[in-house]
Amino acid sequence: MPDLTHSLLKQDLGHLRIIADFWGLELDSTDADSARDELTASLLDVNLLAELLDSLPPKADSALAALRASNGRIPWATFTRQFGDIREMGAGKRDREKPHLNPISTSEILFYRGLLARAFFDTDKGSQEFAYIPDDIFMLLNRKEKKEERGKMGEPLARPASPAEKGKEILADDSILDDATTMLAALRMSRSNWQFDQRLVALLSSANLIETNTIQTEAVKNFLEASRADALTMLHAAWMESDTFNELKLMPSLVCEGEWTNQPQETREFLFNLLDAIPEGKWWSLNAFVRDIKTKYADFQRPAGDYDSWFIKRAADGHYLRGFDSWNEVDGALIRFFITILHWLGQVDLSFAEGAEEATAFRIKSFESKKVESGKVAASSNGKISIERTAPRVVRYQFARFCEWEDVGRVAERIETKGDKYKYQITAQSLKHAKEQGLKAEQLLSLLVKHTDGKVPPPLVKALKRWEAKGTEARVETQTVLRVSQPELLEEMRKSWAGKFLGEVLSPTAVIVKSGAIQKVMEAMIELGLFAEIETLVE
Repeated sequence: MPDLTHSLLKQDLGHLRIIADFWGLELDSTDADSARDELTASLLDVNLLAELLDSLPPKADSALAALRASNGRIPWATFTRQFGDIREMGAGKRDREKPHLNPISTSEILFYRGLLARAFFDTDKGSQEFAYIPDDIFMLLNRKEKKEERGKMGEPLARPASPAEKGKEILADDSILDDATTMLAALRMSRSNWQFDQRLVALLSSANLIETNTIQTEAVKNFLEASRADALTMLHAAWMESDTFNELKLMPSLVCEGEWTNQPQETREFLFNLLDAIPEGKWWSLNAFVRDIKTKYADFQRPAGDYDSWFIKRAADGHYLRGFDSWNEVDGALIRFFITILHWLGQVDLSFAEGAEEATAFRIKSFESKKVESGKVAASSNGKISIERTAPRVVRYQFARFCEWEDVGRVAERIETKGDKYKYQITAQSLKHAKEQGLKAEQLLSLLVKHTDGKVPPPLVKALKRWEAKGTEARVETQTVLRVSQPELLEEMRKSWAGKFLGEVLSPTAVIVKSGAIQKVMEAMIELGLFAEIETLVE
């Protein structure tokens, strides 16, 4: 990334003086080039940087933390969606309106302090605009702040994991992005029978991708089109700064009742500080970590050590968990849940000792998704579509809106062990549903042509074009048929009061019974002196 000098190249003398004022400096230079050199030399002082960081509001700290977590840069659209935009104005308007004194966003706070810049960088998708921390400032932040945080917390809590605590390893990955894609598609299609993961609902809400289970179209588009690394960073940053993602109330083992409130963001920051002191890349005992927090910081999420005013009960049996005796089931369980959230977001590996149902060890890692979304799409003549997991998420999202999914109602579609593919089926019902969403069969055909390299079976092409022109031309129905031994019996039935429950005549001795009327027809036949037998066909 560009350093501070290059990041300030386009800024005029007035802008440089604004930055200097925030840093407590007074520039002697009278031209922009000299002032830039003077300012850069002064800003790279670690003590001045520490003073400036101490003056920043919490939101600005969160923004810097998000940038640091993503190696110093985040796509501009993603960053400004989380932390606000910067008003465009010339030098004259800036000097009149003084936006640095009345910032409208966290981005402006950082921008007018020289901690944030924007530029285009080359990516695997071409040139893309990013928000970034100037390189030399970024290095100072990483070196100084990490050292200071570790100093605050002292030595790391707990100890390395013992051999007995290490067993089956579950490595962190970015599969949360696939689950998010599935959920967004389900919400877009208004699938009322879908079982949503409430953690994911809360996370996508925090990232402003959904609002009251309604997707935010433009934000979702940007999220799906972003690289996997940037998309994962976006979710992680949204979680870090969220004051609505409440880990305690999302724990499946607990039920929280009443009007009491907790402070999830403060609790999250406290636990992050403890984790920051643990050596990266080393297996650490989770049991010992929980135990040491109980010993040294038992009230980490409890104002004034209050263990009685929160109404929390065990989900399994409804037993209320009150008092310090319930610490392990509430506070201790929250710490374990917090670690699983980090694993879910690709930041922590887990290890399960032999026979253990919960993780017994964890390992902090700097995970960065390097997957390239280049997976293939294949279609068969019977309307089945298979999409490799590594296909672009935006492509799967688009196909999902036209098709029936396997295992509808589950959190995610079934992934076959062999081939690692998502499976879909085009049906008349799915096309009808898509049409209600404003989609056309010809759009699906265009997607198929584009993403199968033109390898769309001719029968499927014909079927889609015909459906687009004529709609549904055939139906498969399940009917109840009444069969009698003699035509006279059927005629007698048709003349009785039960005749209104009989439909289309199939033959002299067979007739369709209208939906839901079988019991009425059975009663009428008894009145005519006949007992009817219900026969179920077995395939």
